[in-house]
Amino acid sequence: MQTFITAILVFTLLVVIHEFGHFIIARLSGIKVEEFAVGMGPKLWGYQGKQTLYSVRAFPIGGFCKMLGEDEENQDPRAFNNKPILNRIATIAFGPIMNLLLTVLIFSVIFINIPTVDKLVENSPASKAGLKSGDRITEIEGTAITEWGQISPIIDANEGNEISVKFERNGEAKEVNVIPTPREEGEGAQIGIYPRVAFGGLSLTQGFAITSDVTAALIEFLGQLFTGNASMEYVEGPVKIVQRIGEAAKDGAPYLLQLAGFLSLNLGIINLLPFPALDGGRLVFLIIEAIRRKPVDPQKEGVVHLIGFVLLMLLSVLIIVKDFRTL
Repeated sequence: MQTFITAILVFTLLVVIHEFGHFIIARLSGIKVEEFAVGMGPKLWGYQGKQTLYSVRAFPIGGFCKMLGEDEENQDPRAFNNKPILNRIATIAFGPIMNLLLTVLIFSVIFINIPTVDKLVENSPASKAGLKSGDRITEIEGTAITEWGQISPIIDANEGNEISVKFERNGEAKEVNVIPTPREEGEGAQIGIYPRVAFGGLSLTQGFAITSDVTAALIEFLGQLFTGNASMEYVEGPVKIVQRIGEAAKDGAPYLLQLAGFLSLNLGIINLLPFPALDGGRLVFLIIEAIRRKPVDPQKEGVVHLIGFVLLMLLSVLIIVKDFRTL
């Protein structure tokens, strides 16, 4: 039950941040927001403001910012469809952008560059060699290690070759030899270790750097997925995400916040994909309108988004079924 409540709180945070991005730019652009909702389905609670109905709905699986004239023609000057093209593009884009900014903020306050091992993959080269959680890595192949970011390049450069790893355990210096193996997903090599995560001082430089690295890795994976070079086995849906949130919550607040950062980044990037019904799909139609200097027929655009929505729902069902099978 605690895991479920924690998952709801995390999902709610990400959705509110995303929809608030749409909401704030819409309001600044003079667009009337008819409803700002957290969740989907039947309304559980609502408050009618001067312009906007603020509501909480039954199913905590999303949310929406309903704008006047977004999906239909409307002659009201406050309607979305009557605002300048740049205002509309900014309004749609700022949802995913808010998720990316949240990710930067999260990675700016958690410190994951400490060269201390937290977890090990079972039967990995590191676990077989005797490395344990809490070991602080001090040197690999003669290179002094002062931060976690130094480790991966050395391991990648020595795939299949035996390397020496020096570390400290309870103040005692130790050394083991390991052979890096190819990663199961993506390029590069690994020895099966994960870094310890802790809260640190605010560092926007670190936040932007980590967000940039993770974004590049995510885009690479999505590219491999669409070209058939990566397996759907690594795609996880709501069921597995709830399980991950429960595991992270048990490990402590820094790990839960780190996972929230990854989820926020995923939500932002995926929403920017040029697929119908997603923010990226809506941006495509707005860009086409800017080029043609006239809007696409709203009915035709609506049909495209409806088809995209149905396909997304079908994909979601398939991923949920896969999640249950792999639990």
